Amino acid sequence: MKLQVLVSSVNQEIMTLADRMHLQTDAIIVNQTDHFGYEEYMHNGRRIQCYEFQEKGVGLSRNNALLRAEGDIVLFSDEDIVYDTGYERRILDAFAAHPEADLLLFNMRVGASRATYHTEAFHRVHIWNAGRYPTYSFAVRREKLHASHITFSLLFGGGAKYSNGEDSLFLKDCLKYGLVVYAVPIEIGEECERESTWFQGYNDKFFIDRGVLYHFLYGGLAYLMSVRFLLVHGKVMCTKIPMKNALALMKKGIKSVEGL
Repeated sequence: MKLQVLVSSVNQEIMTLADRMHLQTDAIIVNQTDHFGYEEYMHNGRRIQCYEFQEKGVGLSRNNALLRAEGDIVLFSDEDIVYDTGYERRILDAFAAHPEADLLLFNMRVGASRATYHTEAFHRVHIWNAGRYPTYSFAVRREKLHASHITFSLLFGGGAKYSNGEDSLFLKDCLKYGLVVYAVPIEIGEECERESTWFQGYNDKFFIDRGVLYHFLYGGLAYLMSVRFLLVHGKVMCTKIPMKNALALMKKGIKSVEGL
């Protein structure tokens, strides 16, 4: 099997990015910038293809990379990921050990403020426990993904109309179409902390966007899941906006897209 990394970046120096990320496999870099261009070079004997587009949005960026991908296994990534030596072997060995798996979720070292998950034991991922995994943990069999016609949402994520959530929607679609997803206790690298491209604090837009996301994730259960979300995270997220007001904002987001 061949592993190919699909990198989404913004205004990066593409000719040095492979070295900074410690890439040890073939890769496609899609760089969101102010011009169009293409460069290709070899890094540690591996082919690095670099596309530069003026279009904005992380979902569009990932779809552009996926459209051009050739690897048997594709690993989604961002510009702030630095891989461990041997990540290719760990990923391919995991797929060889689990031939029934279509998508595997790997561990990444992250700062405490960004830690939404850490897999301690191998387990199956279902819709009710799929909402906490970031895209850079996803490795998937490319042909199975294409056969299911699954792509990333263009409405959510950095550079899109609504904040984050494209990763959760992608996983939901994978599970909806019957792909077999597992989380594995295998670490492949680390995320370097940087200023978020989309997070501006727990403001009105944050809660409205979260309501919109929950509509697409949970349908008729969106309001109940909003209540659950605030009960779990309210102490951290509702220091400036009271929980009652935050729930009203999430409800506003839900209602704004009802019928879509």
